[in-house]
Amino acid sequence: MSAVLDHHGHDVHDHHDHHAPKGWRRWVFATNHKDIGTLYLLFSFTMLMIGGILALCIRAELFQPGLQFFNPELFNQFTTMHGLIMVFGAIMPAFVGFANWMIPLQIGAGDMAFARMNNFSFWLLIPAALMLVGSFFMPGGAPAAGWTLYAPLTLQMGPSMDAGIFAMHIMGASSIMGSINIVVTILNMRAPGMTLMKMPMFCWTWLITAYLLIAVMPVLAGAITMTLTDRHFGTSFFNPAGGGDPVMYQHIFWFFGHPEVYIMILPAFGIVSQIVPAFARKKLFGYASMVYATASIAILSFIVWAHHMFATGMPVTGQLFFMYATMLIAVPTGVKIFNWVATMWRGSMTFESPMLWSVGFIFVFTMGGFTGLILAMAPIDIQVQDTYYVVAHFHYVLVAGSLFAMFAGYYYWAPKWTGVMYPEWKGKFHFWGSLITFNITFFPMHFLGLAGMPRRYADYPMQFTDFNAIASVGAFGFGLMQVWFFLFVVLPMMRGKGEKAPQQPWEGAEGLEWEVPSPAPFHTFEEPPKLNASATKIIA
Repeated sequence: MSAVLDHHGHDVHDHHDHHAPKGWRRWVFATNHKDIGTLYLLFSFTMLMIGGILALCIRAELFQPGLQFFNPELFNQFTTMHGLIMVFGAIMPAFVGFANWMIPLQIGAGDMAFARMNNFSFWLLIPAALMLVGSFFMPGGAPAAGWTLYAPLTLQMGPSMDAGIFAMHIMGASSIMGSINIVVTILNMRAPGMTLMKMPMFCWTWLITAYLLIAVMPVLAGAITMTLTDRHFGTSFFNPAGGGDPVMYQHIFWFFGHPEVYIMILPAFGIVSQIVPAFARKKLFGYASMVYATASIAILSFIVWAHHMFATGMPVTGQLFFMYATMLIAVPTGVKIFNWVATMWRGSMTFESPMLWSVGFIFVFTMGGFTGLILAMAPIDIQVQDTYYVVAHFHYVLVAGSLFAMFAGYYYWAPKWTGVMYPEWKGKFHFWGSLITFNITFFPMHFLGLAGMPRRYADYPMQFTDFNAIASVGAFGFGLMQVWFFLFVVLPMMRGKGEKAPQQPWEGAEGLEWEVPSPAPFHTFEEPPKLNASATKIIA
């Protein structure tokens, strides 16, 4: 097909491509990786707010003993939907948003490999989210089986359970498409001279995460499809009345669920591995060992699933295997912590907001990791199974892990995205407010759990009152900090209000993303850039 030329002799298609389309079409038909990244991030923040409102409903109910606001059934719907919305609606799409924005910029690619599939994988999330949140308005209310959707509870739920299953299928399809896109982009579209071992750590962690997603999302799809056929087509996979086994559901679910935990934390490791060297003004200590540690975490994540199931009557041999395998996975995670600390050691550090969030992440994530190591011990786990100790553990890993790293990434890269700097005091206020209220919320839950308070209960005896009241106050404080962040940091930056960001806002930062102007132009790297030996700078 011959090119269509305008009266200046320029290619018409090429001419149009240089300018961002205007109005709603730009977003609905977006194929530009930056626009799609922005859509993912806005979607995930919306879901974070919805999930957060549900969390505050839970904490309002638990502020005092007795039933205050909600009946136990609605309370269980809140706990179930809070988990599903936060995991599949907030954390995972946010990291895909970061990947869309940053991976092409970091590897010198013009865009993602499959631009239209990229658009499709985002827009699938909207009907899925509407279906998930809309299940509250169906007969019998939202699913109330816990976010793990254990049988036989799921077989007894109302029609909203089917909507939930369908929503999870659609979100899974979106994740698989996004992952295929990321794998192909990283493997095939790197600029000449950027070998795999010269890639930024963020690209490495996402490459490994994408493989994990492709491997385990179909497992979840299988488990929930079997639930669906048990509900409507007379099968008995998990229904004991027909000879099925509810524990089999747990095995299948956690074979997905444990790698899923690392899907939600590996990109966070990548973000922190970009930020710590920048503000320590040193190269990342042990780059190769970081890559191998990330890969070994991913591989080991497939053989530890049953540590979620110590209380199901597992034989002692099984308990021993999963106990040791779980303790083993702490080794590569410890390697990462060691490497970050070694990078900071004797560096000339400054503590702008991205670095504060990263150091906060390392500190609180390590605490969450230690409680996870305690839960790896089968005898202890059987005691605290399904108590608030487990709730405290995974919120330390997921809120102070994934979420803190996302905030670090936002403060680090948003000047490049928007072209304006945020006021530093606002970032610091957001950090300290979040760190303090987070610990007020979740630290007391360790004691509640050790004292035996079970999770997902709407009421509790008097002896748990004080810690619950403290946790509820902290939760409302933490929620307010995130609203403050959106209103006073994100919105002004999106509107372009603030001091203009230089091309290189951080003195020690390295990487191709800092070689393009701020804000990053609509199209970058139309020709593959020529890189220097370390693949961090473009040679003109």
